[in-house]
Amino acid sequence: MVQLPTWTALSPTLLLGLTAIVLLLVDSIDPDSSNNELLAGVAGLGSIAAAATSVWFIVAGTGLPAENGELISLFDDQLVVDQMALFFSFLVASVLTLVVVASYDYMADKARQAKYYSLTVMAATGMSLLGSANGLAVAFVALELASLPSYALVAILKTNKGSVEAALKYFLVGALSSGVFLYGISLVYGATGSLQFDAVAAALTDGVPAGILGIGVLMIVGGVAFKTASVPFHFWAPEAYEGAPAPISAFLSSASKAAGFVLAFRVFATALMGDAVLAVVDWVLVFQVLAIVTMFVGNFAAATQENVKRMLAYSSVGHAGYVLIGLAALTGGSSDAYVLGSGMMHLLVYGFMNTGAFLFIALVEYWDIGRTFEDYNGLATQAPLACAAMTVFLFSLAGLPIGGGFFSKFNLLMATVRSGTWFLGAALIVNSALSLYYYTRVVKAMWIEEPASGLEIERYPIGLYTAVLVAALVTVLLLPGFDAVSQTAETAASLL
Repeated sequence: MVQLPTWTALSPTLLLGLTAIVLLLVDSIDPDSSNNELLAGVAGLGSIAAAATSVWFIVAGTGLPAENGELISLFDDQLVVDQMALFFSFLVASVLTLVVVASYDYMADKARQAKYYSLTVMAATGMSLLGSANGLAVAFVALELASLPSYALVAILKTNKGSVEAALKYFLVGALSSGVFLYGISLVYGATGSLQFDAVAAALTDGVPAGILGIGVLMIVGGVAFKTASVPFHFWAPEAYEGAPAPISAFLSSASKAAGFVLAFRVFATALMGDAVLAVVDWVLVFQVLAIVTMFVGNFAAATQENVKRMLAYSSVGHAGYVLIGLAALTGGSSDAYVLGSGMMHLLVYGFMNTGAFLFIALVEYWDIGRTFEDYNGLATQAPLACAAMTVFLFSLAGLPIGGGFFSKFNLLMATVRSGTWFLGAALIVNSALSLYYYTRVVKAMWIEEPASGLEIERYPIGLYTAVLVAALVTVLLLPGFDAVSQTAETAASLL
């Protein structure tokens, strides 16, 4: 076999970055380009190449410790390529691929197409880079690379007042959270004298300034909670998801959430996992509170909505609470790799089923049908295949054995059992049952209710339909193929 240079381990992220540069060049040459086929083709090829490379590296064993026990590290250990980095690169690239394919139809008659695709791929580059960050400074730069294009993407429909208002709120809250996160980093640096995760962990002895370290850790928790749309830092999410174009809502609620969690996993499981820091501030207890509150607030708010897109937005908040179990159930024992891996498993399955659900909404927006539950009445009579896919997404999100969401939630439940955090498991069960209620409302409207008079669909966009059906197919296939996902996630988590 040919021995590739070490830097090629970053190929998934580099491919996304190169794709963004090519799209920016196209935009600079022809700012008013409406060649949707070229732009979507370039973005799609780049995202598929990044996803395929990630899978290839994972299967080939890239990211596993070498014979000397060391992982692949670059730039003086500021970046590390392990199984977790490749796992999340695949997740981000897969979601990006679905979004790009769907955007081919959604953006066909809209302006600023080159900017749209370049900003989307640029944000994905930052999210993928976050998975390889091995220091607080690099993590912050990658986080901003993911965040800044996202603000512009929410407002890409400049003539839509709701879109611009949502972007302004998102930007203001995001700027505040970035400031809080950065100040928390500076306090941790002041307490430990280092920014690299391993060095921070090594410096956490009994002699560190407790007050400075404690405040810094809490500020980092706040920054992570914002990025993952966890309560009480979630209030930007429903506004941004509702106002943004539906493909961007899918991208932010899936890929961006995954990026926030990989940052949390690396920071807290690598740099801040130890008795010295837990004696100062018990961030595990903080995440337990956040997980329970986020589950209940997200799901109860979703149950009261009449707008389907807004319901899914609050549902994504509830799912953030589920994934928080991956941090809230850490006990420092032998079950920690399984606990953290369970959070990763749910994020991967969630990436496909949640992206597919939002892309179905993009399809409905394309047909200009409406956004309320009543507007979905009888939709299955006109688009049975798409409605069947939406049914798969919703029931899998609820945890029924129709897709990979069943096993991902089951593993989260087992993680709470193994770690002894039974109250988190109880909250997971109660909220999953509640979510089934409001997901079923959509299914009932599509399949059982009588269609409104005049409901007729004349166009069936190939790109949107393809993205929705592929997401549904992967969601279903993850049910029998979940073992490969669980093994990869648990192995990746154990390396931390």
